[in-house]
Amino acid sequence: MANKGIKKIDIAPRADNAKVVATNGDVIGVEPGKPIRFTVSEWYPGTPDADKKKEVVWIRQKSSRKTIIEQLRRPAGYVFEYKFTKKECGILSYYVEASLGGKPDTVNKVGKYIFGFCPPRIVDSKWSTTEGGKDVRKEYYFSYGHIIYLYLGTEGLNGRKDLKIEIYRRIRHGGGSNDDLLLRTLNDVEVNDGEINVKIQNTSQWKSAIKDIKDVEELYVKVKDSKGKYIVDDNNDDIHARFLRIKNQLVAQAPKQPQNVVPTKVYMPDKNLERYEPCKFEMIKITDVTFDKDGEVKKPITVFDNGKGVKNTAAKETIHATIFYEFNSAIIEGDGETKLNNILRFLLEHQHSTITVDGYACVIGKMEYNKTLSQKRSDIVKKFFTDGGLDPKRIKSLGKGEVNPTDDKKGADNIKYKDEKDYKNNRRVDIYFDYFPHDANTIIYHTIGPTATTKRNVTIEVTDFDTKACFRNKALHAKEIRLVDIGQVIDAGDKERKFAPPSFNYQVYSDLSRFNALPLQYIWPEWTTPNKIHLHAHSCRFYSNTGKTTVLMNVFPDIKWDFHFFLNLSNELSVKWQNLSPKKHQEMQSKAGKIGNEKRNKETAVDFGVTMEANWDRVASDKYNGHFDATFKFEDKIKWFYKVFSSLKEFSKGVTDQTKGKIRKKSFSSKLPLTIEMKPPNFCFGGEWQLERGQKNKKPLPTIGTAMELYFKADPLIGIDLTIDLLDMLIQAGVGVVSGGTANLAAKQVLNEVRAWLADDDHPITLNMYMDLKVFGTISGQTKLNFNTNSDAGGGDGKLTTKIGLELDAGIEVKAKFVVIIAEAYAEGKLKATGKATATFGQNLVYDQKSSTQKTLYYRPEVKFDGLIATVVVKASVGLYIKKGFLETDRKMELVDFDKTYEIIPEFDVIKKLEKLTGISAQIPFIQEG
Repeated sequence: MANKGIKKIDIAPRADNAKVVATNGDVIGVEPGKPIRFTVSEWYPGTPDADKKKEVVWIRQKSSRKTIIEQLRRPAGYVFEYKFTKKECGILSYYVEASLGGKPDTVNKVGKYIFGFCPPRIVDSKWSTTEGGKDVRKEYYFSYGHIIYLYLGTEGLNGRKDLKIEIYRRIRHGGGSNDDLLLRTLNDVEVNDGEINVKIQNTSQWKSAIKDIKDVEELYVKVKDSKGKYIVDDNNDDIHARFLRIKNQLVAQAPKQPQNVVPTKVYMPDKNLERYEPCKFEMIKITDVTFDKDGEVKKPITVFDNGKGVKNTAAKETIHATIFYEFNSAIIEGDGETKLNNILRFLLEHQHSTITVDGYACVIGKMEYNKTLSQKRSDIVKKFFTDGGLDPKRIKSLGKGEVNPTDDKKGADNIKYKDEKDYKNNRRVDIYFDYFPHDANTIIYHTIGPTATTKRNVTIEVTDFDTKACFRNKALHAKEIRLVDIGQVIDAGDKERKFAPPSFNYQVYSDLSRFNALPLQYIWPEWTTPNKIHLHAHSCRFYSNTGKTTVLMNVFPDIKWDFHFFLNLSNELSVKWQNLSPKKHQEMQSKAGKIGNEKRNKETAVDFGVTMEANWDRVASDKYNGHFDATFKFEDKIKWFYKVFSSLKEFSKGVTDQTKGKIRKKSFSSKLPLTIEMKPPNFCFGGEWQLERGQKNKKPLPTIGTAMELYFKADPLIGIDLTIDLLDMLIQAGVGVVSGGTANLAAKQVLNEVRAWLADDDHPITLNMYMDLKVFGTISGQTKLNFNTNSDAGGGDGKLTTKIGLELDAGIEVKAKFVVIIAEAYAEGKLKATGKATATFGQNLVYDQKSSTQKTLYYRPEVKFDGLIATVVVKASVGLYIKKGFLETDRKMELVDFDKTYEIIPEFDVIKKLEKLTGISAQIPFIQEG
């Protein structure tokens, strides 16, 4: 008894398992259509724990346990499953077992017998003129004496060899078949793979059995089991194969017994992407450096994990393997047995390939003898495969005799052919079979590297690399890792380096310094051409093509860019960015002065500063080995920034036009007094960007993208000072203009009273009431935006501080002309107004990649004024005292309550208005290529 390995398998409990309909010890019968599942349930006591974690080979064999139908190499813990079709159901069973070594246990019974069970049925039929041919019932008339092929499709009868087929002459066309003549009974009919295939060769005898023969007879069959019960179809009908048409004509042919036919199967290679060839490696990891808040951190990244996520199979490939023999020998020697074992293992795990075995001999010796010897060599190889469990039906064996026989030999054993060394390669067996190799897509790995003078180590690890079981004859997969470093090929001429698995270190670098000492082309490093390092690790499993790169490492330059810009168009103190020193601030001003201020004028004091610089070859201390000041190289882009932002001081006109336009649309008077004063902006803007790994949901591996952080700070961004005549707005919105002055509803009542009292005097009187809302304040704020071109993550934060003050000024005035009167106007009660005005500021980055060569990163500021809304509540009384001659009048009247909310300034887009007024696009092509 074996002291280690798998001792027992059992059904793995699952809710959707096939229903067990019969059990008898190790024999299990299940219903079709659902899987029966097995798992390893017991190990021999001597099995090490490490072995229990190894791959397990699941083997499905014929019940004789001599022929392997299916062999699957799977990871430990795999649950094997098999689903019977109704066609497979019957008495034929399979034997399923699991093995650590990959070979069946021929001594112990460690597996289970399984068979499918369903009611017996005949489900299909056809009559053909050739073996496996098409059904010709509707288009062809047989004659007596013709060879006829009968096919019946079955369910629940697989493996039976005791069926009887009765062939009947159809007499009636209705009323049953009791009077139909039984012409012939075929005994011991077999069902193979759910099919009945019979070659009927004695049809000439049928003619003599038929009385009153017609020009065309119609025949059918019935199928009877060993107990004498007829087998029906799905309609419970026991008549099948309706109808064979045979005409009254005899074809001379010697009578022969009918034969069971097993049609030759055409095996096709499996295209399944799931691969478990024993020639394999399982994982590829690259331990690389990342930079975070803790500095330089090494982190292993799995770039390949047992084929997860890989795609593509190569085109069908023909494998050619050769076994060589000694002179006049058919014994497999040397490495021949190892080759055959590797091929056998592959073929057992790929059950859909047909194998051709061609034997050859050299021209030494007689031709007929060599023909026999070549067949013997071929048969020896076929026997090796069948002894190993391969189905003999899959093997075509042929002895082809001598290689390149000569005409002048004429079968003789001529002495001139005795130099057997010249014919060593002709004593052989060639083995051919087709399969679909897995040629997976190249894995693209991105990393960041310093220049060639610095370099940085990465660790590459290829685990569980084993090519001993490679089945190829030539160019066997080697257990090695090859690297082709494009930078080294150009600089040093090194074409290829080889490394032994499982792991090794390699120094990566970018090609920055080789092409350009000043890294101006790397303003957008993702668009640069990285240094490419091709990693080759090949096996039959997943990466079989030795000419195709397995992992392509793209090494991008390690560059960090800084850009800072401030602009103050007011006379107030400039905003200082907290990370810039005063010395840096002065340096920025100096550079800005050299670039030039195109908007400078007498009314506005301008404070302007800018800097742009590159740093490369970062080290663990977050310092850089290289530095370059690029400010003056990008003067045009900096001027563009200046134009866009300095134009904000012209926004006052835009706000005025916008609000008046909106109010006019509401039928307000064009004389609406509205004053707006804009304070010029005072802000700083900047960004930092460098290459960092980003992760997108649809990509299996992180890729290098350009990570940016943009900031903006303004104090103020917008300053406002507005005065709005609310009374005029109220009148024109609902009351209308009152003759002799402007007033609301209450003012109109007062005016009418005064006019009535003065009705006897024809002197004009002017009454004025006023109610003005004054709005003043600033909108300031700051914002920050994080962005990575190759990441789903990112975003920003920002806030604006709105300081809005509101003041309400109201009163009444009465004046009389040509009349000596004393008039006094006063107002008392409550006057209250509340208002809300908000603005939003943001930044927007648009990464537009129209093609591989046309790429643009647009920067666009966003300023939106969310409108000004005022709620006015008035509760007041108005009095009037007038003295005319000796007549004195003192009148007092309560004004009606008023409570209403007004949209004083509608919301609108500041930047769009700015673009319209100035003609300058605020969409700045920050970085552009193509």
